[in-house]
Amino acid sequence: MDNLIKGWEVVIGLEVHAQISTKSKLFSSSPTNFGSDPNTQVSFYDAAMPGMLPVLNENAIDQAIKSGFGINGKINKISRFDRKNYFYPDLPSGYQISQLYYPIITDGYLEIELKDGSKKIINIERIHIEQDAGKSIHDLSPDFSYVDLNRSGVPLMEIVSKPDMSSSYEAMQYVKKLRTILRYIETSDCNMERGNLRVDANISIRKPGEGFGNRVEIKNINSIKFLGQALDYETERQIIAKESGEEIIQETRLFDSNAGETRSMRSKEDAADYRYFPDPDLKPVILSDERIEKLMATMPELPDSKKERFIKEYEISESDANVLIEDKKIADCFEKIVASSKFSASESAKLIANWMIGEFFALLNKEGKDIEEVEFPVEYIAELVDLIIDKTISGKIAKTVFAEMAETGKSPASLVKELGLVQIQDESVIKSVIEKVLSDNSKQVEQYKSGKTQLFGFFVGQSMKALHGKGNPEMVNNILKELLI
Repeated sequence: MDNLIKGWEVVIGLEVHAQISTKSKLFSSSPTNFGSDPNTQVSFYDAAMPGMLPVLNENAIDQAIKSGFGINGKINKISRFDRKNYFYPDLPSGYQISQLYYPIITDGYLEIELKDGSKKIINIERIHIEQDAGKSIHDLSPDFSYVDLNRSGVPLMEIVSKPDMSSSYEAMQYVKKLRTILRYIETSDCNMERGNLRVDANISIRKPGEGFGNRVEIKNINSIKFLGQALDYETERQIIAKESGEEIIQETRLFDSNAGETRSMRSKEDAADYRYFPDPDLKPVILSDERIEKLMATMPELPDSKKERFIKEYEISESDANVLIEDKKIADCFEKIVASSKFSASESAKLIANWMIGEFFALLNKEGKDIEEVEFPVEYIAELVDLIIDKTISGKIAKTVFAEMAETGKSPASLVKELGLVQIQDESVIKSVIEKVLSDNSKQVEQYKSGKTQLFGFFVGQSMKALHGKGNPEMVNNILKELLI
């Protein structure tokens, strides 16, 4: 793949469709609940019955404005809805209401992190609001296709980037970052499995210094992993074609995740093909300064700001901060745990971060649980870390305690007492045990003193075994060093 890309530039722009978090549809009062029986969330307007008029969902407008803040965009005080004429078999009106000429948000950007740790700005051309189509179902009958209109009219934000990405990695990082921001501000749940976040990827290749090549659009990608696979495949396909003298045609393709390849769907339309014109039933959206300022005041701390604060306030590494801020629930949980420690953040935060990213996340992955579904209070992690810091138990013993805590839901302090796991810190006791270990292994002691210093680990292991794993590791190491001189 690297050899194929050599000498070619890859140009990628993304159109991300995010379902707006609202209780009702964009132009009707029908609910937007997921998983309802087919055609049970459909109003007369959604079914395009004659004489039915759209009523704009004001909450969808507010959610789009907040999303604009999240991507550092310009909030346009005047925006307008247009009709996009295109045959959707599952959109009864025969047109989609969208925003082409006057979108609600323009000129935003996101900063992504590259593999080498450097940063790159991805510019965002616009966010516009539009209605979703329904769903056609083709596998229930050999003779008929069925239509479910539950999604028809569900509000979407289409977030259109500039063609600023030059690899599948950058595209994946961009979508991850965008998804994190939308979840932080709660304007979309971005659940890709439910179709609440879908990506259309536009990709072309060119020789350095040349103009843009013909772009290919890959439609409806519903996984970040699949986005990367689709872009890698399409990059290779286009390069092979160009180097074989073929012309890349402008078209729309679909990604087959089972075969790992893209397939031609149709020729790509331009905006003129949709015959856009202003929707005559909807007035322009006019926003006041007061409304914009009021929404700005509700904005939470965004991921980049939170990351900088975590690094400075909790003195954790940038890599740990990246993991902890990726999900707002995880970030909030981390701060809750740090706050419940009896030690200061400077003493406990690094160790709490290690335990969350290590043992705690491993537990969640193993059991397939969300952070809110664990069977013990998350503050128990702080209690466990406190026991390590005050040397009641060692880090090794703490893993045993954590496993018992996850299984029983009991507190770390009660488990340490119940299982007799309190760390031995009496220097005289530890010293006498180590002296016996050295006496029983006199041959190895001679070898160590003759220069075979790698045996030190052997002595540590034997001493901890004799202490039933409860010896203070630091004291064991220090006493061994003294006795082995």
